Amino acid sequence: MGALKPWHIAVLVVVLILLFGAKRLPDAARSLGRSLRIIKAETKSLHDDNDRDLAEKADAQAGYQPLPPQAAQQAPYAPHPQQAPHTGQPYQAPPQQPVVDPVQRIREN
Repeated sequence: MGALKPWHIAVLVVVLILLFGAKRLPDAARSLGRSLRIIKAETKSLHDDNDRDLAEKADAQAGYQPLPPQAAQQAPYAPHPQQAPHTGQPYQAPPQQPVVDPVQRIREN
């Protein structure tokens, strides 16, 4: 008795078409889709906020303190590993070994 049968759905569709008309149903479905996307985005944002709050609580319990913005800006400069250290000279790549084709190497031996 409680199961939804295919003819129930067909009757429901016919009633909706009679009530709202065939022209209004696509607009109604489109607006319902937009509403569902908005609800999904908002619930995701609530979950993200909750996760961030939990992470901040865990950091506070562990004794971590966030850096103030001024301290983050005054961090010491660390050059890129391939950049020459403050000598004023441009970076020079180490010499590369010539690439030898493995087939050519086999033929030579």
